[in-house]
Amino acid sequence: MKTKDELPECPVATTVSVIGSKWKLLIMRNLLVRPWRFNELKKDLDGISQKVLTDSLRTMEEDGIITRTVYPEVPPHVEYALSELGESMRPILDAMKAWGTEYKNTL
Repeated sequence: MKTKDELPECPVATTVSVIGSKWKLLIMRNLLVRPWRFNELKKDLDGISQKVLTDSLRTMEEDGIITRTVYPEVPPHVEYALSELGESMRPILDAMKAWGTEYKNTL
């Protein structure tokens, strides 16, 4: 996790630095529903590269937004889920969904 000194002064800029990429938001959208495996996310997020998905998941885990659970099986089974901190962003994503729906309805 970043320290307070590493984060922008502006609270909005802080939020954007944590979840501001297109892919991070779409990953979070999926994880709001249930835990997902890496390949499930890759298949569902049309256009994302393996590298970008890997980097996004690592960064989100470092920032405390998601958890990564490795199940001791052969082959290894890894699931990603929202952490408690990630769950606290549910109202933000719900508001974005509502705004997007309303915007599309006005077109």
